Amino acid sequence: MKSHYQDPAAAQSIERRTYAIIVDNEPGVLARIAGMFSGRGYNIESLTVTETEHDKHISRLTIITKGTAAVLDQIKAQLERLVPVHRVMDLSTSGPSIERELALIKVRGKGEHRMEALRLATAFGAKPVDATLESFVFEITGASEDVERFISLMTAIGLVEVSRTGVAAISRGAEGL
Repeated sequence: MKSHYQDPAAAQSIERRTYAIIVDNEPGVLARIAGMFSGRGYNIESLTVTETEHDKHISRLTIITKGTAAVLDQIKAQLERLVPVHRVMDLSTSGPSIERELALIKVRGKGEHRMEALRLATAFGAKPVDATLESFVFEITGASEDVERFISLMTAIGLVEVSRTGVAAISRGAEGL
């Protein structure tokens, strides 16, 4: 006989969220935020940070993480309680947003592999930023999924190394964070 019991934990789906966080640019802020994640067993999928308002010493972090809706809401609430944090915006739920990532991809290849690497780079909008007789370094900017697809295709040709920036994200429209 088939059971109709459903485990509530199994019914919760894992979601991906992008948080934009405005903080004071001071020593230890990144460590406090990373410590909040690691101390509670949360994972950071992507992290970018830079000073955005030099005169006010304000930085912007973009963090991508995954979890159940309840866990993600808890992460946002805990981030908002940290002392150097001015504002936390969930770009995944606040309306349309734009996400882009930059990657540098080194590919080794000669002959036909070299030509195929150049053809694929053109198709993906990647541009060669370094070339030798045996390798290329391509620069690609786009959605993380597109960067992943390009890397996957380059693996078959002769992928040597990848360096990625992490995701930069911003909400669409006239409103600012």
